[in-house]
Formats: sequence, structure tokens, C-alpha cells
Amino acid sequence: MTEKRTPADVLRESRRRDSNDKRTRVFRAVDQMKRDGTDITFAAVARTAKVSNWLVYADGVRDYITAAREHQAAEPARAKRSGRLATDASLRTDLELARQDNRALRQEIARLKTILRERLGEQLEAESSHSLRQRIDELTDANIRYQDENTRLTNQVAELVDQVRETEDELTGARTSLRRMIRDHSQ
Repeated sequence: MTEKRTPADVLRESRRRDSNDKRTRVFRAVDQMKRDGTDITFAAVARTAKVSNWLVYADGVRDYITAAREHQAAEPARAKRSGRLATDASLRTDLELARQDNRALRQEIARLKTILRERLGEQLEAESSHSLRQRIDELTDANIRYQDENTRLTNQVAELVDQVRETEDELTGARTSLRRMIRDHSQ
């Protein structure tokens, strides 16, 4: 038969199971952080695994986290050797290419702004030239009317001048005739 377990035995076994579960959660959290590329720190592991900071420094767990941190620290050097990590020269080249692209884009924007300004100016000129053409047509019509009226008035003035001359000639003739009559009558 089975031995009778005391409450202390039950509590001890429960704590052992709980400790094993927490350690397993820590190991899984470290493995997940390695896969994700998340920085592995003792505090981050404790937070991710939802365990106390004390547990991550316990024997066995601390060694596992330290080994993962060392592996993660060596990863950039391995990536650089295998060509997966960009070198300073390639980063500078990428930066210079990005700057050149930015310059080209700025020039293109300036060119497009200039074209837009010119087109807007042409549209404004077209609209204002249309109104100017209308105004010129109105002024031309008014000028023709005034020229016709000027010609009519000039002709009228010429007729009146002729009438005045005729009237002056008649007046001169009448005066001459009156003087003769006065002379003839006084003699």
C-alpha cells in the first residue's frame, strides 16, 4: 500500500511542482526571446515569464540565461562574418545614396513647382487676356462710334461755316446796298 502523506509532504510536492513550472516558463521565455531577437536581460526574462527576480538568479536558471545572453552578444559578430550584417562602409554608402535620392527628389519638386507656377500664370493670362480682348473690342466699337459722330459733327460744322459765310456775304451785300440807298437817298 501507499504510504500516508503528511500535509508537509503535500505542501513540499506542490512547491516542487510550482518551482518546476516557473523554471520551465523561464526557459521557454528565454528561448522565445532568442527566436524573436529581443534583448535578453534578467529583468526582461522575469517580466516575460511572470516570475520573481529571485528565480532568474537561482542556480541553473542563471547559467541558462547567461549562456543565452552570451550567444546573443556573439550573434552580431557571427552575422557580420557571414555577411548578414551591414558594414559601416555599406551603411555609409546607403546613406549617401539616400541623400542623393533626396536631392533628386527635391530638384524634381522644385521643377514641378516651377511648371505649376508657369501653368497657373498662363491660365491667369488667358483669363485676363480674354477680358482684355473684350475690353479692346468694346473700346474699338466705341472708337468707331466716336469717329462716325466726329465725322458727322465735322460735316455739320462745315455746313454751318458755309451758312455763316453765306450769311456774312448776304450781310455784306445788304450793308453795301443799304449804304447806296442811304447815299442815294441823301442826295
